[in-house]
Amino acid sequence: MEESPTIFVPAHITTFFDPYYDKDPLRSGSRGAGFCTSLGLKVKAFVSRSRSQSIEIFINGKKQEAFTTLTAVKNIIGREPFKIRIEVHQDLPSSQGFGMSGAGALGASLALSSIFGIDRITAIKVAHTAEVICRTGLGDVIAQAFGGIEVRKSPGLPPWGMIEHIPGDFEVILCVVGDRLATADVLKREDLLRRISIKGKYCVNSLLENPSIENLLSLSQEFTRYVGLANERIEKAIDMANNYGKASMCMIGNSIFAIGETEMLEDILSSFGKVYRARIDSYGARAID
Repeated sequence: MEESPTIFVPAHITTFFDPYYDKDPLRSGSRGAGFCTSLGLKVKAFVSRSRSQSIEIFINGKKQEAFTTLTAVKNIIGREPFKIRIEVHQDLPSSQGFGMSGAGALGASLALSSIFGIDRITAIKVAHTAEVICRTGLGDVIAQAFGGIEVRKSPGLPPWGMIEHIPGDFEVILCVVGDRLATADVLKREDLLRRISIKGKYCVNSLLENPSIENLLSLSQEFTRYVGLANERIEKAIDMANNYGKASMCMIGNSIFAIGETEMLEDILSSFGKVYRARIDSYGARAID
């Protein structure tokens, strides 16, 4: 059995976005903005020859379907009779706006690529395609591949998709306020997609005119208010956190991020749900052993 190095993929917080679908998944994605964090997930792959194909994915020790990761794995091995075991350790929960689906697909793709001798660009394409097809995200993979605080100027992967980075390094508090919010369900709602697209276009263009952290945070709050995905509890958590910094909703999840007086934010938000403390990750997906 061959074993991959451990791959770390940062979580990705989307602050606002404008979705775009094309018949070619590599051209599909979103314009938008967000940032990667020092919390994320670690992936290890184990591969052996077999009489028949077998793929098992374990997340934090429990066997899971993990459809986006499974799709990425199948796109790499095709019909070949390999026995594949993917072990994932997540720092953050799924379906809460932390980009865990894209991270799992990217981590598995990079881990398997190290075993099969596939180049990094192909691995990123495989993960992005899986994310788009499964509708679990539209911009996480490209952001997670490069890390940092990004503005996605055009949708998809290069040469179509283009990103620009805003320098910055700060602590961020993440708080899970409510139940999971499935990205795929949200992306099926045409009325909501229209609102997201209208405001997303405005926010991206405004940020490109003034690419600063302060402007990104203000536009994120504006986007959250306009789109209307935040429930009363999310809104209350944001209002409380705004007394000690700036906070907004993670897209798309029942969770928020907050930046400012870290100790106070951590203390206040702990009454709303589970709190995580992280920094900006500027390096992106990578092998760590």
